Amino acid sequence: MENKAHALAAGAFVLVVSALLAVLAIWLTRDSTVRDLYELSTPQTISGLQPQAAVRYRGVPVGKVEFIGFDEKVKGNVLIRVSIDHEAPVTQSTFATVAFQGVTGLGFIQLDSDDAVAARLVPNDSDPPRIPLKPGVLDKLLKQSEVIFNQAEQVSTRLNKIFSDENQRAVSTAVTQFSQAAVSFNRLAKGLEPTVAGLPALSRESGTTLQAVKAASNDVGAAARRLNQAGGAFDKLSEGGAALATSAQTFSAGTLPKLGEVADETARTLRQLRRTVNAVDDNPQALIFGNGPPVPGPGEAGFSATGAKK
Repeated sequence: MENKAHALAAGAFVLVVSALLAVLAIWLTRDSTVRDLYELSTPQTISGLQPQAAVRYRGVPVGKVEFIGFDEKVKGNVLIRVSIDHEAPVTQSTFATVAFQGVTGLGFIQLDSDDAVAARLVPNDSDPPRIPLKPGVLDKLLKQSEVIFNQAEQVSTRLNKIFSDENQRAVSTAVTQFSQAAVSFNRLAKGLEPTVAGLPALSRESGTTLQAVKAASNDVGAAARRLNQAGGAFDKLSEGGAALATSAQTFSAGTLPKLGEVADETARTLRQLRRTVNAVDDNPQALIFGNGPPVPGPGEAGFSATGAKK
């Protein structure tokens, strides 16, 4: 009897402790938060999202995923039912995306709003309202993967063309020519070193020459100003030219006609002198006896064809 009493006491103690633990667990896990049901429908892939996954509004936990299945209203779509705290600011502009935790890679629902419409989305558990599900980063990458692969293939093709044997030979030839040009340039630079070394002295000599040219230019300018000033050489030369022109005009108007008359008189005198000389040459006796009677002409008495007097 005593052993049975101990066993009964031990059993009662275990039952009481189990009941207390159950009550404690219920008390600790009790959830008095009021949640509203919402649905998400999407044709996208939702890999990594599981029931009981977290629902966050701009990073703040506000609920969890209650159900994942197929949408009966839209054929082919995936239906996600979530429960969200009644106090969460779910409005008609709220949208959802599937995001992933950085360490574990588990998916969760990320809620956000563009604040275009401030009206609250009215919950209805019998017919939950639907929140639009927009493509996440993974979905965008999957859609762009084909484009990325095509671009990568094009880049690979272009790289193959660039690194073809012909282009490699061309690049090698260009590098060789560039090396030869560099050697030639070095030789030219070494040849120009004496000239470059003499440039400072040449610059100083050029400066001296320029100063001398400037001084000569100033002297020429001063001389030009002296020649052009009133009473200068140009004025005197102009006055002399005017006087010479006046003298030439006077000589042409007065002296030249008189010289012409003297020349005419001289010509007449010379003609008379020539006739006298000819006459004396033909008849030298005329200087002593005179010219005598004139020789008879044709038809006159004493005319002779030979010119002899009868």
